[in-house]
Amino acid sequence: MLRLLPLFLLLLYSFFGRSQTLTAVIIDSATQKPIPYVTVQLKNKGVITNEEGRFTFQLNGSITPQDSLLISCIGYASIGKPIEQFDTKQILMAPKAIDLNPVIVTNKNYSPDEIVDLVEAQIAKNYNLGLTKKRIFLRETYGNRILKSDYTLKKSTIKDLDKAFIDNLIDQVPKTNTVYNESLGDLYGGSDADEQKLDLIKASELYDKSLELDFEVLEKKFNTIMQENVKTDSYFKIKSGLFGTKVDADEMFDTEVDSTDVAALNKKLEEEKKNKADRKKFFAKYKRETLGNLYQNLPIFDDTDYNVLFKPGRYDLVLENFTYLGDAAVYVINFTPKRGEDYKGKLYINSDDFALIRMDFENVKPLRDFSLLGVTINEYLAKGRIIFSKGDDAKYHLSYYDVNKGIRAGFRRPLKIIEKNKNVKGRRKQNELSMKVDAAFGNRNRYELVVFDETVLKPSEYGSFKENNDVLPKYMPNYDPNFWSGYDIIEPNQAIKAFVSETEIEE
Repeated sequence: MLRLLPLFLLLLYSFFGRSQTLTAVIIDSATQKPIPYVTVQLKNKGVITNEEGRFTFQLNGSITPQDSLLISCIGYASIGKPIEQFDTKQILMAPKAIDLNPVIVTNKNYSPDEIVDLVEAQIAKNYNLGLTKKRIFLRETYGNRILKSDYTLKKSTIKDLDKAFIDNLIDQVPKTNTVYNESLGDLYGGSDADEQKLDLIKASELYDKSLELDFEVLEKKFNTIMQENVKTDSYFKIKSGLFGTKVDADEMFDTEVDSTDVAALNKKLEEEKKNKADRKKFFAKYKRETLGNLYQNLPIFDDTDYNVLFKPGRYDLVLENFTYLGDAAVYVINFTPKRGEDYKGKLYINSDDFALIRMDFENVKPLRDFSLLGVTINEYLAKGRIIFSKGDDAKYHLSYYDVNKGIRAGFRRPLKIIEKNKNVKGRRKQNELSMKVDAAFGNRNRYELVVFDETVLKPSEYGSFKENNDVLPKYMPNYDPNFWSGYDIIEPNQAIKAFVSETEIEE
């Protein structure tokens, strides 16, 4: 008996002391396929599995092997048992058979319209609509593609700025590029995007910086050509058809600072210091606005784009079937627009308290389809899901928000860059670059927002919090599994884990 104690302590240390994480993949026992977007809870904290069914849970000092891990997903039998009983990194979930229990039998006579009306009537009871503090993790994936980069060079009065140089410039621009940006912080606010406050904790960005190197070399060559051929007191007229703008020469390219000029060096250092401070403010502002726009657009708020709960008369509602979330019976309602609305999808509604626990949505038409004077913008895709989970306060809280967006843009117009100088006698026009451009770009962006914790705020608590963000994202040339060690996040997919830059470049 005594001999078993050191072995038990060694295993306990190995599980809780060394790794401090619980990692697994959740599998459908019937199909043997991973189950995405499963809720995994441990001592009132929760994470969501990624699209590959994987999750990682941080284990702090208060966790014991006897604490229960609760796993739930719509359409599956829930699992709840102590951590020490999970002896594999694969967890099987069994699909739950649909039997019409007394609750459903009692409520099944509700029409889909009546069910949706009951959801809207119970929103104030089922959700916290006021000020809250939320621990959030946001992963943004930006995929950019150049679809077309054709041009016709009509005129260039600068010898080195010829077709060969422009062809080389275009060839150096990456045709495809993917950037992953991750942020962790606390978000303070309510339903209004403009009233959000953000306390950033940590952030990272993962992309291949080597793709920029050849372009930077070419950019320096371009600056050298311009400096050798353009007068310092000149200005540029940039024209595209009837439209034009004016740019001073010193705004077109940077100038080197003389290393012996102390005053100039100090000025440069101050500018760089200010630029870094401005970058931090911009980064925090961008994240705050992104989070605010996502949160404001939840279907439980009346100004949402997903307005089926508040304007059900604009949709055809069909009760598709019943399913389960654990022991709770769930209505599944399809919604499709009758006329001009943008989205179709599914609503998953708890039959007991009529809370919306999940919404899947997809646009049925382009959200923007703009074409004017050779400029086109087509926002062709907006697809995702929103999941709410019930907390200890008997309220439902946002736990996961996933949206994919796709945009195509085109530019088919003439372009002229004309150097002018009012101090030169005679003609003001000095140089000209004239071409016709036919370019097209495609972007696929994804936003994954996970909310781990939400607490109600008093107005005084919200008012007393002041932002003091001093965080810039840490650049990573390759995926680093240790960067988020100690923090709960949504597990990265295999594309992120396998990401490797061609040339590893540290900041």
